[in-house]
Amino acid sequence: MSQVNAVNVEISVVLGRSTLPMQQLLRMGRGAVIPLDAKANDEVWILANNHPVARGEILISDDKISISVTRAADVYDFMAGAAY
Repeated sequence: MSQVNAVNVEISVVLGRSTLPMQQLLRMGRGAVIPLDAKANDEVWILANNHPVARGEILISDDKISISVTRAADVYDFMAGAAY
């Protein structure tokens, strides 16, 4: 079991996606806002080491933000850019 405890896993949450020209991206400064293709109640993608593993929903309670896992991810939907 000690070998399992030594494995590092980076967890990321993808809120949405955006396509920008490189020139526009380079002109952005601190505090710039990037519009995403997601809506307020859309599910988010949960990634483990940059691989989709689950879908979830954002929970906000007082000053804390968390993610609740709702179902397993479909890697093909993630690669296709699905937002359902």
